[in-house]
Order: sequence, then structure tokens, then C-alpha cells
Amino acid sequence: MTQEWDAGRLDSDLEGVAFDTLAVRAGQHRSPEAEHGEPLFFTSSYVFRSAADAAACFAGQVPGNVYSRYTNPTVRAFEERIAALEGAEQAVATASGMSAILAAVMSLCGAGDHILVSRSVFGATVTLFEKYFKRFGVQVDYVPLADLDAWQAAFKPNTRLLFVESPSNPLAELVDIAALADLAHARGAMLVVDNCFCTPVLQQPLALGADIVIHSATKFIDGQGRCLGGVVAGKAEQMKEVVGFLRTAGPTLSPFNAWVFLKGLETLRLRMLAHCANAQALAEWLEAQVGVEKVYYAGLPSHPQHELAKRQQKGFGAVLAFEVSGGKDGAWRFIDATRLVSITANLGDTKTTITHPATTTHGRLTPEDRAAAGIKDSLVRIAVGLEDVADLKADLARGLAAL
Repeated sequence: MTQEWDAGRLDSDLEGVAFDTLAVRAGQHRSPEAEHGEPLFFTSSYVFRSAADAAACFAGQVPGNVYSRYTNPTVRAFEERIAALEGAEQAVATASGMSAILAAVMSLCGAGDHILVSRSVFGATVTLFEKYFKRFGVQVDYVPLADLDAWQAAFKPNTRLLFVESPSNPLAELVDIAALADLAHARGAMLVVDNCFCTPVLQQPLALGADIVIHSATKFIDGQGRCLGGVVAGKAEQMKEVVGFLRTAGPTLSPFNAWVFLKGLETLRLRMLAHCANAQALAEWLEAQVGVEKVYYAGLPSHPQHELAKRQQKGFGAVLAFEVSGGKDGAWRFIDATRLVSITANLGDTKTTITHPATTTHGRLTPEDRAAAGIKDSLVRIAVGLEDVADLKADLARGLAAL
């Protein structure tokens, strides 16, 4: 609305409320229709009371909706809710997780800037930095995620930004976020953390010292594999630049997708805790099976960063990976022998998914880059859903039998 409307008792008082209450109610500002559920605003543009009113809104002199490429009430409700859950001053929603990374870097970096990126990031993220950002004069170097000395040594005078996934995809590697944030800030750089695997239920990077949080809302925030979307969250000063990029370049989140994500946030904690419980049970079971050579899951005491995960996360997440005997052929036989889990590279769904990272999510990387990231041909990744864990074990046993 271009004019303030007093909702009175229709809006909830959220002063001092806890995470679960914010997940259900933050960001909702009821319209004069006094709706209980969040409304869907399907409109490309908005009308104004006068030419002067339109001019003031377009110039940003007064708050108001201008055009749904960058101002939409449903999208704004989602942005306000995710900002509240992450402890951010502001969040900006985008059309996908990859466009969130694009928007953050394009808004905050330019030709001649240097970016340090963890070697343990999603394959498409590497392609974005290597094939596109470098084309526009951005310098990029890669650092082992957990090695703080390597991060320190890799800084240059023009280092502007550090980008990490923690936990990483698919090996569940972590970095000490607080320590890395200190290193970045001492050199005048910003730390960006992709928090997709943990969500704000399990980890809040901003509270640990990070400057910006990235989400693929497509994953656990949606939770049922329905819609694409992304989020950039941080301080209002930085997010103003991201909004400017969104307004001009247009990687815009659909209002319908934002509405789906709002519904997903309402059950996020319940789902994440159930995902974690199932993943923990499967990881422990897999570690004891013949034919499984190594399991990557931070909830296992055998994981080298188990104690760090306990310290900076409230749970170990839903994604685990493991190496099987027989290399690529063994991995493919394992996957093909399953009959319950879904063979797909997506994750964050109520349905358990299984994939072969070396030929799917990281398939566009060179063999050398895959080796540097620890992605072996024998590696299988599972994003654990909400099915009965006994049924999941029985299905994975089919895969083991095929080895």
C-alpha cells in the first residue's frame, strides 16, 4: 500500500518472541481484508493516488509498491520472515539459490576485486565464479575449506569477499565460521556463508560473525521439492545494493513461490529435527556395513570436525555421503539397485534422494577440480527425507547387495 494502514490488533505483537513463533508469524502484515492466512498478491504493477505519489514511490522517497520485479507484498512477507529467523537486518529474495549468489557478488564486487572461495562448494557455484565472474574482471582463488592458515595466506590487498558453504556439499566439511569471520574482517573483507544445508534452525552464521547469508530456498525452506527460490540476507546497507541489482537485472522471486516458502518456514524446525534424526541413524548404520568404505557425516564421532559441528550447529543436517567399493561402477550399481529412494540431484525434500555427485552435481568440473574437492567416483550422496528409517535402511541394503 502507498499509504499507511493501521492494522491495530489484527497484526501479532512479536516483540521478544522465540524462533518458532517467528517462523509462523513474522512478516505478515494483514490487509484491510483482515485475512488470517498470508495472501497471494498476483499483480505486475500497482496504482497510485496521484502523479506526485507515483514519483515519490519511484524515487524511493516514500515506502510503497512500484513493480513486482522488486516490490511485492507476498515476497516481502517471506523476506521479512527469513530475516527474522536469520537475525538479519534485511533479506532479499531471488528466483533461485544460484541467482542469490549472482546477486550478492554482482552487487558487492566489481572488476579488480579478489574473491576467495572454498574448494568445497557446489559444482554450479564453481562454474559461476570460473566461467562468468572471471569474465568481468573479478579475480578468484580457491582455498581448502577447513584450513584457516590457508585462508590467511591466500589474502591479497584487493580481497573483497570470502565465500563458503558450511557444511559443504556433499562431504559435510565445515569451517570455523567465527574464526574465518575474524580473519576476513581483519583484512577489510566480508564473509558470505551459504547456509542452505543447515537453515537457521541448525545454524545462524550472522550470529557467528558472518556478514551475509545465502539460501537456496528450493531446498529445506520449501521442504517438498515444489518451487525454486533464493535468499540473500545481511545488513540493510549491503542489502540496499542487492535490491538495486534485483531492480535492474530482474532475477525475481515469484509471489506464488514466496507464498509456498512462507508455508514451509512454519514447519521448518519440526522437519529439520526429523531429517537430522533419520540422517544420524542412517549414517551410523552405513558406517557398519560391508562395502561402505567411508561415511561423511558430521554427526559421526569419526568425522574430523565432529566437535566443531557440535559447537556451531544445533544439529548435523540431512545430507550424508559415502564411498562404496567398486569405484564408479559400484556407485552406479548401488544407486540403480534401490527401489524406494528417488534418483535425483535435488535435496531438502520430504522424500529421500540419492545421486552420484561426480557425474551429476559436480559433473561439469574437470577431473582435477573434482579431485581437489574430494569428489571421488565411488562417492554416493543421500539427502535423507522423512520416511520411516527402517524402510530407508532396507532400501539401501538392496544397494549394498548389488556390490
